[in-house]
Amino acid sequence: MSELSPYLESVAAHIDRMIDRYFVDTVGELNKASAHLLAAGGKRLRPAVVMLSADAVKRGSSDDIMHAALALEITHTFTLIHDDIMDDDTLRRGVQTVHTKWDMPTGILAGDVLYARAFEYICKANATDEAKVRSVTMLANACADICAGQHMDMSFERRNDVDEFEYIEMVRKKTGVLYAAAAGIGGILAGGTAPQVKALYNFGLNTGIAFQIQDDLIDLLTPSEKSGKDQASDLREGKQTIIMIKAREKGIDLQKYRRELSKADIDAAIKELTEAGVIDEVKTMAADLVASSNKHLSLLPASKERQLLMDIGEFFVTRSY
Repeated sequence: MSELSPYLESVAAHIDRMIDRYFVDTVGELNKASAHLLAAGGKRLRPAVVMLSADAVKRGSSDDIMHAALALEITHTFTLIHDDIMDDDTLRRGVQTVHTKWDMPTGILAGDVLYARAFEYICKANATDEAKVRSVTMLANACADICAGQHMDMSFERRNDVDEFEYIEMVRKKTGVLYAAAAGIGGILAGGTAPQVKALYNFGLNTGIAFQIQDDLIDLLTPSEKSGKDQASDLREGKQTIIMIKAREKGIDLQKYRRELSKADIDAAIKELTEAGVIDEVKTMAADLVASSNKHLSLLPASKERQLLMDIGEFFVTRSY
């Protein structure tokens, strides 16, 4: 993955410049609130998947669809703003969350603004009208699934019997479909064939699920100063993550941690889960998903871009923030 880091840095720099140009210098409190989390940084992974998928289909085509790559980052940020409201989180990307820096109505509206802008920027891509209509449809379907997945996630908090199948279905909708759309949209706008677009979509879907599983691990294992988020917020809120499900299968009750947690409490939970083998099982589950997802890419011609897509999948399950 030696070439992946500089590639991701290049994409992030390009997306950051576009954000500065289109969002940061706007006037009005609502626009400032909409730009707040966008401008706070981020790995810009979804734009990278859009661009690599396009270039894996037709090398050089990513230059024509940079606005669509930005659209996927905008969509992702809209979901984060609304997630933070529903979870009542105070920290994201190392900065104050939108609804706590302004207020809850402004936070809701800021997310709504970004949701609308995402479709505008898809349509700014240099591609055929048919490809743009298909891409907008794919993104719209993804957004509907994301809302359904988030609702499932919230409903799980009232239950103690969520199983692995239900969890995977929730994660598929909440996280997987946006990575699937990123890959699929890149392929569509680059003129990919139906089998190529389907292969890219399925690759994005499986790696997106693995990404969320790794996010569950990061939430528990990574300190706030490194992750930019509240450590162990899932544990504190009693979320039915794959960690909690696997722990329950082993007779470990994590409900005792559903309260305000000190650093010592978090360390104790990590120790208990590690000794029971839960952490290793969850890591293996994510790695297996990535390994299987790479098989979908065999429909694409061998290229540097295809290899970088595979490297991104590997990065998804080895990152620590």
